[in-house]
Amino acid sequence: MYRAVTRKIEVTVKPRYLSERSSPASGYYFWAYTIDIVNRGEETVQLKTRHWRITDAMGRLQEVKGAGVVGEEPILKPGESFEYTSGVPLPTPSGFMEGTYGMITADGRGFDIEIPLFSLDLPGKGRVLN
Repeated sequence: MYRAVTRKIEVTVKPRYLSERSSPASGYYFWAYTIDIVNRGEETVQLKTRHWRITDAMGRLQEVKGAGVVGEEPILKPGESFEYTSGVPLPTPSGFMEGTYGMITADGRGFDIEIPLFSLDLPGKGRVLN
């Protein structure tokens, strides 16, 4: 599990390789990742945007920006959490992802929180990220 905390908002990520959705012979490797966002602060916040940086094993970078996550813009009161699962294909058997969520407070102040850098590797082929 990978973890980051920004302004008392904790983001944890659990990636997993999905062999049943992958086709290594065709250069297609698919991972699912489950994200849990917990508001450990004292103010209500809403997730408005996402910005992903996805890098494959050849160093090729893909950036993904958009509104919300999985079609939602969750509101998190103090102590509340939101969990979702999504996925990502890569043309290589490993890579990594990281990014930010754009948040807004109840009174309209915007800020970004960190999504921790996490590794996408085939089972048994893990790497250590610094």
